[in-house]
Amino acid sequence: MSALAKWFVAQGKQVSGSDLVLSSITQELSDHGIKIFEGQSEDHVKDDIDLLIYSSAVPEENSERQRARVLKIPEMTYTQALGEMSKHYQTLVVSGTHGKSTTTAMLGLILEAADLDPTVIVGSRVPSFTEKNLRVGQGNYFVVEGCEYKANMLSLHPSLIVLTNIEEDHLDYYRDLDHIRETFQTFVDQAGEGTVVWNADDSESQKLTIPHGVSYGFGDEAIYQVKNRQMEHGVQKAEVWKGEQKLGELTLCIPGRHNVYNALAATVAAMEVGVSFDICAKTLADFHGIWRRFEILGTWKGAEVISDYGHHPTEINATLQAAREFYPGRRIVLCFQPHQHARTLALKDELAQAIAGADVVIVPEIYEVAGRTEGESISSKDLVSLAQKIFSEKTFVYAQDFAEARRLLEERIQPGDVLIIQGAGDIDDLARSLV
Repeated sequence: MSALAKWFVAQGKQVSGSDLVLSSITQELSDHGIKIFEGQSEDHVKDDIDLLIYSSAVPEENSERQRARVLKIPEMTYTQALGEMSKHYQTLVVSGTHGKSTTTAMLGLILEAADLDPTVIVGSRVPSFTEKNLRVGQGNYFVVEGCEYKANMLSLHPSLIVLTNIEEDHLDYYRDLDHIRETFQTFVDQAGEGTVVWNADDSESQKLTIPHGVSYGFGDEAIYQVKNRQMEHGVQKAEVWKGEQKLGELTLCIPGRHNVYNALAATVAAMEVGVSFDICAKTLADFHGIWRRFEILGTWKGAEVISDYGHHPTEINATLQAAREFYPGRRIVLCFQPHQHARTLALKDELAQAIAGADVVIVPEIYEVAGRTEGESISSKDLVSLAQKIFSEKTFVYAQDFAEARRLLEERIQPGDVLIIQGAGDIDDLARSLV
């Protein structure tokens, strides 16, 4: 939402908005001359407003939306507004369950390096972008994330799709995995004659019908294939092949096999629009990651502190695996804040398995999402009890709030530890307060 607000300002529009809680992100908007209200009230919506745009997490009974209807002000969801934007560009949409923000950032930076001057909206902050989650370009390309929550990506008009993977998530909206896959099939169909860059190693993506597909992965079935991935001195390297032709080598200073997938997806998409492999490889070698994606913040009590946005079991597993690779032999301490009650309830078994991959685990209470919380039918206490039952040899500790989480960390952290503070909620505040 904040990136879109900044984009409208760049187009010379007058923008105002509200949020339940003011933050560094709303301060950025205020710095752009945008009037930001704390809390939501019908008084914020005046009759001189031409359009009201809302996050899909904001319910219909919201006071500002109700006032807009009284005043006959048109309403759009965030992704409907993005959809209108996307009609005016060659739009490259990065969608899938995991890896969207990192892949979008990588692809945007590659197109920038290739002098294609793209407009980019990313669901994180990219250090080299002046606007962080937005790059305003003058070229024909628009690189954007296509979020699958409530099938939001169907509002976009893609000329090329990058599909990273398909997995169970957002089960407060989707019936099951079949429903998720069917929705992605509808999205793939929207590409028409456009190219779909897809992950050949992903079992659910393999079930899709993709007429104009270009596949990537580690397996032999992929058109673009990664071979000989190696780790050395905090850097990972991998060869990229297209059929029998070796294109070259990718060098990444960000960890994890999952980031090799992200880098390969961005490279293939860029090459499909005419960028050379050399430009892709050079750009990715200089890529040091984005906000809250295995973001190394500094040290605390002699431990490395990493903030990560991951909140799905697959993302937790990937982060812990990356930490084991980058910090071999070191103790991994995980402070994980579950995100949203419905997700925690639906994925509790998988979450218990995932967090057990760390050596020491502290679990603060579940982060409630405004507009998406369905009653406290599960607590982090339940997740801790389940994990303890399955992995009796390990210790899992519940924290009712961040103050208790910090106290528990202070008791347990040791010099040389790797402390991962993870979750999509406000737990990043705890991570930054430590360093």
